[in-house]
This record gives sequence, structure tokens and C-alpha cells, in this order.
Amino acid sequence: MARILVVDDEIGIRELLSEILYDEGHTIELAENASQARASRLRVRPDLVLLDIWMPDTDGVTLLKEWGSQGLLDMPVIMMSGHATIDTAVEATRIGAIDFLEKPITLQRLLKTVSAGLARGRMPVLKPAASAHNGPAVVVPVLTETVQVEAAAAIDKSLLGDITLDQPLREARDAFERVYFEYHLARENNSMTRVSEKTGLERTHLYRKLKQLGIESRKRSS
Repeated sequence: MARILVVDDEIGIRELLSEILYDEGHTIELAENASQARASRLRVRPDLVLLDIWMPDTDGVTLLKEWGSQGLLDMPVIMMSGHATIDTAVEATRIGAIDFLEKPITLQRLLKTVSAGLARGRMPVLKPAASAHNGPAVVVPVLTETVQVEAAAAIDKSLLGDITLDQPLREARDAFERVYFEYHLARENNSMTRVSEKTGLERTHLYRKLKQLGIESRKRSS
């Protein structure tokens, strides 16, 4: 199975995640802070990292940036936090994290997210490269042809529909979420139970989100 690095300053969280993932057959490495995480990452490259955002020495987002700038972000990283804002999660994703888990983490959500992360395999290696004018190093992704094609498809305007990237982040995010939830509602025949399962949101939160996005109220089955 996979080698997973769990980075969290709370011993209870580390032990719980370790027990669950060990029972799934994975090999687990534990780190209680960024310093230990750095050492573990250099010693053995993990197949996936679960990284807490709020830690006392160096926060998870800063460590994520550090790994990216050093060409060490060649594995899927899933961020965790019980206090992070949506903007923090978006920032972590922009830097290179593949997903975000909100604490308290449910068993189903944990296993589903870890499985999806491992299925993506190793991330393209990011190597620091000096600029032509001997300026600061810039991070250059080393992509295979297949990954290049997939990356291009991911931002194809035909997939974005009416969403334009030339607008404030909050408006772009709302537009995307509107398309996202309307897609799942149509796909699941307006079943709020199935949409809740697909999107990972509790039904109460889902209803609130749909109202917030101004999605028309339909006759929704349970």
C-alpha cells in the first residue's frame, strides 16, 4: 500500500489518523511540527501527505510553499484545519495542495479523500530554475506531454461555461460553485441526499449554500 506522512501538532489527531490509515494497510510516518515534517520528507519521499495548516513553529501553508520552491512538492498534499477560512483553503490549493479536510474529519471523508489523492499518483516534480537575468529562482513545473494536455483541458473555456477568470476571486468562486451544484443537482435528479454525499456537505450546509448562491428552489427529493 502507500506511505503516508501525517503532520499535525495535536497528538490525538496524529494517533487517530495513524490508526485509521494503518488499518487500511498503509505505512504511516508521523510529524508533530514542520521541522519533523522536513526531516521525514527528506528521509523518505511519501506517497501522500496530510498537512495541518495551524502549527506552532511553521504553518502548513508556509511549509507547502517551501517544498514547492525547493522542488520537493512531487507528492499529493491534503491540507487539514478546523479554523481555516475558505480563502486559506483556496490559497493552499493554488500553491499545490490537491484537497482540504475540515476538522473534525469524518471517517468516510478521510478515506475518500486519501483514496482520491493516491489515485492521482505522484505530482509533477517542481524544480527551481534561475531566471535569464540571474534574478530570483522561479518554480518551473516539469510536465509530461499527457499532464500538459490534461492541464490545458482543465482551463479550457468550454469547460468554464460563462465563468470568466477576469473578475474578482470571490465572484469567480461563486460562479464556479453555482455551476458545480447545478451540475450535481441535475445529475442526481435533485436528490439532496445523493448531492450531499457527492459534494461531501451536510444537508443543512448544502441547503444554506444553495440559498447563498441564489440557486432556484426546486422540488427536491430526499
